[in-house]
Amino acid sequence: MKAAVIRSFGGPEVLRYEDVETPRPGSGHILVKILAAGVNRLDHYLREGSVTQDISFPHVLGSDAAGEVADIGEGVNGFEIGDRVVPVSGYPTEEDEYKVSPLALAPSWRLTGMGTWGTYAQFIEVPARWTLKDESGLTPEELATLPTVMPTGVRAVRVVGEVKKGDRVLITAGSSGTGTLAIQVAKALGAEVAATVRDDAKGELTKALGADCVINTRKENLVERIQQWTDGRGVDVAIDYLGGDFVAQSIDAVKPRGIVVVAGFVAGTEATFNVRRFFFPQKQLRGTMSGDVADYQWGIEQVRAGRIRPVLDRALPLREAAEAHRLIASNQVKGNLVLLPWAG
Repeated sequence: MKAAVIRSFGGPEVLRYEDVETPRPGSGHILVKILAAGVNRLDHYLREGSVTQDISFPHVLGSDAAGEVADIGEGVNGFEIGDRVVPVSGYPTEEDEYKVSPLALAPSWRLTGMGTWGTYAQFIEVPARWTLKDESGLTPEELATLPTVMPTGVRAVRVVGEVKKGDRVLITAGSSGTGTLAIQVAKALGAEVAATVRDDAKGELTKALGADCVINTRKENLVERIQQWTDGRGVDVAIDYLGGDFVAQSIDAVKPRGIVVVAGFVAGTEATFNVRRFFFPQKQLRGTMSGDVADYQWGIEQVRAGRIRPVLDRALPLREAAEAHRLIASNQVKGNLVLLPWAG
């Protein structure tokens, strides 16, 4: 089969389009023919080697896929050849941890494309237990944008952020894959949304998704703009996908007893903030990384109801995986980007 393979850490150029052995499904596993593979910013960090050095080469990145069942291993029931499916992007490997919630807290939890070979390939072998039937009604290209960002966004906004009807919510990195999904989750819950962007074109995208207030942080002061939008009250919840210096701004943007959910670190892994502005107003700082199958399924229900739609910037042939990573690294993607393993 064809795959985008890395044999060392480095820039996008380390992604090479190569022939590798097609896996065979073991007991309890199925072989999925990948029709589209999602590209996440985390893949960029993994390729650089800035997340972990514990990767054996050669390696195939990618945690997201939409595809169909190509072969079925021994002991697997409930699937037939040709079924459209979505592999769960991260899961525990120990059966006694299957009910841990969120799943990412399970000691044996692993992300596809980090601990195992990922989805930048024509086929992938996955546990049947962690493979979902596709009931979304979406194209493979659209669906491949969702396996990571959907449960992550639903968990951050609906579960950890406790967003409800009537809330005002700040979402940083509003035009990113996670940001565009989070905006729609908040709107589906009945909230008003302020979203940050770094250029006006991306601001138009967030408006089209329902953002009520768009803040270009290259031109405007985030906290001042939030104070104006909320008449000095502050937002109820901030979903911070940027980290770094934005954490302090998110804390200052929420109301007394407001909630700040830190869900990313694009702007940096370290944050400094004034403890008094956090302590005296009794604000809450929470962290989240990934969601559960139930979070994904809630999101798919919203897709079927027309309240959430995938935001697909473009689809590239798998042979152009290096170009996909260049686009991600240079912030040229609005929403999500996918690779097509079977494109010419």
